[in-house]
Amino acid sequence: MLKRTFDFIVSFFALVFCFPLLVIVWLIASIDTQSNGLFLQERIGQYGVPFIIFKIKTVHPITKKISSVGAFLRKSKIDELPQLLNILLGQMSFVGPRPDIPGYYDLLEGESRKILSLKPGLTSEASLKYANEESLLLKQDDPLHYNDTVIFPDKIAMNLNYYYNQNFWLDIAILLKTIF
Repeated sequence: MLKRTFDFIVSFFALVFCFPLLVIVWLIASIDTQSNGLFLQERIGQYGVPFIIFKIKTVHPITKKISSVGAFLRKSKIDELPQLLNILLGQMSFVGPRPDIPGYYDLLEGESRKILSLKPGLTSEASLKYANEESLLLKQDDPLHYNDTVIFPDKIAMNLNYYYNQNFWLDIAILLKTIF
């Protein structure tokens, strides 16, 4: 209950505070991508229930390339700010396993399925460790295989560790690591 109350209050005030920035960034992304600057995608949520995640669009829909503005938004994580709405709506939390696309978390088996009982988060120990995941994958001969055999299993282990050790103060520590 404390976690949900924290998520609701902080996301509400963060959205109010960041609203002008979100509007400006959305407009810039709309001009930059020549489309609606809001990116919506289905992700797997708590208990395996799909939800729509909100992000700022960083990829041009025709060229399928990340723009220079999009690269800045991704590097600065500004493209993630609309997820404050997902947190406010109760679909996400500030801390928890990053929500993945269908075909990963929803297919977990055995003990690993415990991760699905957690609300997906804006940040986690795994997302901090793999903050440069895209560049790491670009260096691989077979990025999908590397993700599926190295990165994803490591994220599962880290998220299971969070499952067994989660508490409010751990969340605060992860949030502080994320900020600093």
